[in-house]
Parts: sequence; C-alpha cells; structure tokens
Amino acid sequence: MAKQRPRILVAGSLVMDLICSAPRFPQSGETVIGTDFSTAPGGKGANQAVQAARLGAEVAMVGKIGRDDFGRRILDSLAASGVDTEGVTLSERPTAIGNIQLEVTEAGTANRILVVPGANMDWTERDIAGLEARIPSADMLILQLEIPTEVDLAAARIARRHGVPVMLNSAPSAPVPEELLDGLTYISPNEHEAFDLTGVRVTDLATAREAAERLRARGVRNVIITLGSRGAVFFDGERFLHGPCVDYAPTVDPTAAGDSFVGAFCTAVCLGAEPEEALTFANHTAAITVSRMGAQPSLPSLAEVAAFLEKNGRDVSRYTEG
Repeated sequence: MAKQRPRILVAGSLVMDLICSAPRFPQSGETVIGTDFSTAPGGKGANQAVQAARLGAEVAMVGKIGRDDFGRRILDSLAASGVDTEGVTLSERPTAIGNIQLEVTEAGTANRILVVPGANMDWTERDIAGLEARIPSADMLILQLEIPTEVDLAAARIARRHGVPVMLNSAPSAPVPEELLDGLTYISPNEHEAFDLTGVRVTDLATAREAAERLRARGVRNVIITLGSRGAVFFDGERFLHGPCVDYAPTVDPTAAGDSFVGAFCTAVCLGAEPEEALTFANHTAAITVSRMGAQPSLPSLAEVAAFLEKNGRDVSRYTEG
C-alpha cells in the first residue's frame, strides 16, 4: 500500500521577485552598476507551498494575485509543482513584487529585499470564509506575516477548532498578536525576527534557547529558530535540539532559504519525523536551495534531497518508501 501523502494547506503570500545582482549594495543616493537581472515567482507562502509539494506533500494554496502577467506566471509555477491553486483568487490590485538585491562578493552572497504587498493585502470576508472548508482536512496549516494579520488570526482560530496543527513562519518581522501566539503549534523565526519578538539578541545557542523560552512562555508549544550558517534550533520546553548547517555548494542566492526550511520541516513532521530528524531534513533541503538563483526555481525535489541525505549517511526510507 502506498504511503499517504501529507496534506498541507498554505494560506499566504504570492510575489513576483525582481532580482538584481551587484558587487555591492548601493548607499543612500548612490547608483551602482549591476551584473545580472532576472525574475522568478516567489512570496513566502508560495515558496513554502512549492517546496512542500516538491518533497511529496499534497499541497493547497490560498492567496491573492492581480489580473496581470506576474500573477499568471506565479499560478503556472505553483501548478507545475503540483500545488492545488483553486484557492488562489484574483484581486483588482496588482500582484505583489519583491525587489531583491544580491551583493555578490568573494566572501559570499548577501541579500536585501523590499516587498510591495499589492494583492496580498486584499483579502475579503469571502476569502476568509473559504478557509473554513479547507482547513479541517489538512494535516498542517502554514501561515506567514505577508498577509493581513486578521487573516492569520482567523485561519488559526479555525485550525484550533478542528485540531489542525499550525506553523507560523513569523516573517517578515512584524508584531504578532498574543492571541495568535497562545496555543500556536509551531513558530519559526530567524534570529533577527526572534529578537524582535522577544528582545533577546540571538548570537549563540544559549541566547537562542533564551529566546525560545520566552516564546514558550507566551503560549507557543514548539519553537524553531533558524540561525543562517549555524543551522537551526528546536525547543519544546524539554528538548533543546541543534541541527547544524550542512555544506552542499557555495551560496548563490539565500533568498528562499527560510521558506525551503519551513516547507521541508512541515513535510517531515507530517510524515511522522521526530524534531531532530525534521531539522536534519530541513537543513539538507535549504542547503541545496541557497546554491541556486531565484526563489521557486531554487527549491529542490525529493529525489535531490534524498540523494544528499544518503550521501551524508542519513536514512531516507521515511520519505522514499511506499
């Protein structure tokens, strides 16, 4: 009998990324000549949906796009990865764009991102009501902070009523209502977002644990903090786990690293993985992602992740058998 695919619902953002590369970031009032330009479908919600689908999950996306070419391209990218897009509806506002600046030097690649939300902020009462029919059948609901806060709150309330676990990727950094935190199944900020949520400057494992403890005290059951090149930590009140970063290839574009991590972690958990294994699976997935240019084009398939895990001596039967 084939293994049942995890059912993941993503309520979140859809963005067309406009990517500029240069040897350094411009200063205020300065013009710098760039070296490359490309466009790629992105948005934290859409990226997480695509990553989970490419790793074998059955994924549905709920969100908003404009009646424009960017919106059509995003829909095509989602569909090509097997994401159910029936819940993606049209807005009179333009599709959101992300202006991504990449500073490419011998020391590595860094990024700066400016997002113009557009259609992502145009949710209606009807859109929210549509979540009521979709959430109960999901194994996991994934949310981010690139859509209206009231939508995240409404979705979380529905999920709690039906006993569906909720992952909040608290990015980009923004205030999170106490009602959303209280009882939240998972939260996954990076070290900068963790500082904004807790006031703890995360510089090492000890401060990561302190930040996680503060989020636990506010009602979150499981805290994951991503630490860039230092990997990620998990804390559930008893277990404090560190999943170190893994080397795959030089970093080319770190834009979708966090989204890749979240999509992979949620897929692994829905397949029954314990937190330490889920961290390992997510770190291997994100390591492949940052070695490629673009958000969704960089997200790896299950076959690629499984091969990388096997190369590092990891058991992949949970993901590949059945």
